[in-house]
Amino acid sequence: MNVIETTRIALGALASNKLRAILTMLGIIIGVAAVIALMAVGKGAQQKLTDQVGGLGSNLVIVIPGNQNQTSATNVAKNSGVLTLDDANAFARNANTPHITMVAPQSNGSAQVAYGKKDIKTTIVGTSPEYAQVRNLNVPDGQGQWFTRKDVDTRANVAMIGPDTADSLFNGADPVGHNIRINGLVYRVVGEVERKGGSPFGSTDGYVYIPITNMQTKLFAARYWGIYGRSIGALNVAVDDASNVQPTIESVTQVLRQRHRILRQQDDFTVFSQADILGFLTTLTTILTLFLGAIAGISLLVGGIGIMNIMLVSVTERTREIGLRKAVGAKRRDILTQFLVEAIVLSVIGGLIGIALGSLIGKGVELSGIIAPQVTADAIALAVGFSIAVGLFFGIYPAQRASKLNPIDALRYE
Repeated sequence: MNVIETTRIALGALASNKLRAILTMLGIIIGVAAVIALMAVGKGAQQKLTDQVGGLGSNLVIVIPGNQNQTSATNVAKNSGVLTLDDANAFARNANTPHITMVAPQSNGSAQVAYGKKDIKTTIVGTSPEYAQVRNLNVPDGQGQWFTRKDVDTRANVAMIGPDTADSLFNGADPVGHNIRINGLVYRVVGEVERKGGSPFGSTDGYVYIPITNMQTKLFAARYWGIYGRSIGALNVAVDDASNVQPTIESVTQVLRQRHRILRQQDDFTVFSQADILGFLTTLTTILTLFLGAIAGISLLVGGIGIMNIMLVSVTERTREIGLRKAVGAKRRDILTQFLVEAIVLSVIGGLIGIALGSLIGKGVELSGIIAPQVTADAIALAVGFSIAVGLFFGIYPAQRASKLNPIDALRYE
C-alpha cells in the first residue's frame, strides 16, 4: 500500500466522523495558536525595545552613582558614591577621553506643575542644553527652542515641557512664553519637546526639563548637596562612533577613579552602554517569551493525549475492519502506517489551523497599536514540526495496537 492510498483511506476515516476529528484537533489548534501568537508578540516586543533604546541616543554611555554590581547591602553602602557637575566637566577636552563628543548631566525629581487652575504631578529633569542632542530630543519648528548654556550659568527659571504636560495644562494651546509654577516657583516655558512615545522605562512625554543648576540651587536645593558638592543623578556621555564605546567606558572609568581617589577599592559608580541596556532587555523578553511558550506548549501535550485517546477508540471501533483487511492480505506495517498517518493528519491539520489562528491573534494585537507582532518562518517551522512530532509520538501506541490484532480474533469481534 503506497503512502498516497494510505493517506486517502486515513482522510476518509476522519471525514466519516467530522465532529469528533475537529474536537480531537482542538487541543493542537489552541496550543499551536498560543505558541505562534506568543512568539510573534515576543519578536515584536524585542523589535520595539530595539527601536526605543536606539531612540535614547546613538552611541550613548551612561554613568550613575554607586556600584550597581554589588550584591551585599554592606558593600552597596560602602560604594554608594556620588557624581557631581565637576565630574561632568572633567571630560571636556580631556586627553584621556578623546572619543567623547559631549556630556549632559542629569538629575530627576518629582514636583507639582501648575498653570492657572490646572495642576499635575510629574517628573522634573535637571540637565544642560547638550541633553537634547545626546538623547535625541528635538523641538519642532514653531514650538520654541531648548534653553541655553547662559540659562544654565545664570540658574534661570526656564523650562522645556513635554507634549503630555502641554496637553494637560494648556489644552492644545501654544505653551511657549507662558509661565508655569513648579512647586510654587514661577518658570517661563521656552519650548515644547517633540513627542517620543512610550519606552521600556516609561513615557518621557510628560517630563519637564529645567537647567540643572536651577534644580540644584533653587527647586531642590537641599536634596542635591552632597559631601563632594552639588550631586547629580547621572551623566549621559555621547561617543563619536559605536566602535569606540568600549574604549570610552574604560577611559571614563579610569578618569572617575582618579577623581574619586579610588586606589584598591571598587568603583563607587557604574558605567554602562546603550548596548548593555538592550542586551539585558532582549534577554529578559526572550526568557519571558520562552516561558510563556512552554506554558502554551502544555496545550499541545493535552492535544496529543486527545489524539491518542481518539485513536484508541478508533482502533476498538474498527477492529472488524482491521481483521478483514488482514484477511485479504494487508500486512502489519500497512495497518501501522494507516493509523500513524491518521494521527499525523489530525495533528498537521490542527497545526495549520493553529498557525492561521495565531497569525490572526497577532494581527489583532497589531491593530491595538501597542506592539507589532512578527510571525517568523522559524516560529511556523517550529509549530509544524511540533505538530508532526505530537502526531507521531501519540499515534505510535494506537497504531501498534491495531497492527498487532489477530485477524481471526478481529473478525469475530463484536
